[in-house]
Amino acid sequence: MISCGKFAYYSGFCKAYPNFNNKEETMIGTAKIKYIELEEKYGAHNYHPLPVVLERGQGVFVWGTDGKRYFDFLSAYSAVNQGHCHPRIIEALTEQAHLLTLTSRAFHNNLLGEYEEYITSYFGYDKVLPMNTGVEAVETALKLCRKWGYMIKGIPNNKAKIVVCEGNFHGRTSGVISFSTDQQSTEGFGPYMPGYQIIPYNNLAALEETLVDPHVAGFLVEPIQGEAGVNVPDDGYLAGAFKLCREKNVLFIADEIQTGLARTGKMLCCDYEGVRPDILILGKALSGGTIPVSAVLADDEIMLTIKAGEHGSTYGGNPLACRVAMAALAILKDEKLAENAFYQGNILREELRTLDTNLINKIRGKGLLNAILVKTKNGKDAWELCLALKENGLLAKPTHGDKIRFAPPLVINEEQLMQCIDIIKKTLREQ
Repeated sequence: MISCGKFAYYSGFCKAYPNFNNKEETMIGTAKIKYIELEEKYGAHNYHPLPVVLERGQGVFVWGTDGKRYFDFLSAYSAVNQGHCHPRIIEALTEQAHLLTLTSRAFHNNLLGEYEEYITSYFGYDKVLPMNTGVEAVETALKLCRKWGYMIKGIPNNKAKIVVCEGNFHGRTSGVISFSTDQQSTEGFGPYMPGYQIIPYNNLAALEETLVDPHVAGFLVEPIQGEAGVNVPDDGYLAGAFKLCREKNVLFIADEIQTGLARTGKMLCCDYEGVRPDILILGKALSGGTIPVSAVLADDEIMLTIKAGEHGSTYGGNPLACRVAMAALAILKDEKLAENAFYQGNILREELRTLDTNLINKIRGKGLLNAILVKTKNGKDAWELCLALKENGLLAKPTHGDKIRFAPPLVINEEQLMQCIDIIKKTLREQ
């Protein structure tokens, strides 16, 4: 049986159930405890999940092993924009899984070209380079940017720089954490890769000053910093940054892994300011939450700088991923999920702003990518508030201590949203 003494490192469970005993075991459920114990004993301790064990999902809902139903207000960090187990995506997945799943790029397959035509037409680019996880796509974009810098811009070999922003989150590979400002992501993992310059986010003056350096090849930016707590820049920031990049012959690279694919109320968050990135990075909802699928899009001048054998992935562009991604992208348009995210997001923020509570410092977001900044009260923080929300039937997760993201699947309707708002109001009243 799990105990706070035996599993002291699992502080989330102990904070949730500080006086754990047989009474709590009955309340939580012995099956749930068994699953948590297995993870704690045999898995790496690189995550800090809420004490809930999920076994089924459909649309905006997930169910625990105890049968309790929850509203999902995290959407697997925006990977399930289309809702859990969307029937069209599952149908595409299962049909293709019976035919052909993987060939590697050593051979052609009958779906890769079709997918490449589909996604490049969808977003208006010449070429796509398919990958798997989001951070692989980021690494791909960085390599493309450097290659373009040497071959096209004429930067001396090994002198290329890429500008990034404080508070960024682009993944956790050793290369990507080299330009992270999050101590938790970097401490103990050095030495770090050179070639990056970090500037403040949402600061055009700092960007302009940095771009004077002729060795700068690209500017990598999140249109909204999601992991930082849905940090929304000022209106005009993206358009201004794009203009500065264009003036200095620097590539504008948009990491839309979390903000893209209808999440913020537009197909891409950059669409709000009419910005077409030179390199576009996509992931997460590109598969609707079924398998890892990511993509990097660019025009020929950039994409064709990489030749055969210089970059690749065993699973990148596999037939299963191609079929699933086309279904996932089609759903976004067919079901008008960007429009729904815009509409429901406005309702959510308006309702949150009417709350009579001193627990919320700030509300921010676009579409259905939102966050609240929580004040500490009576020793309670965002973690405790998420535990209380869970008990009332809504799952959310804190980030950076005092921030909670509210990002439900984009298929949520107004009735469901109002039920969620009622849960949030009830939970805040109980604190």
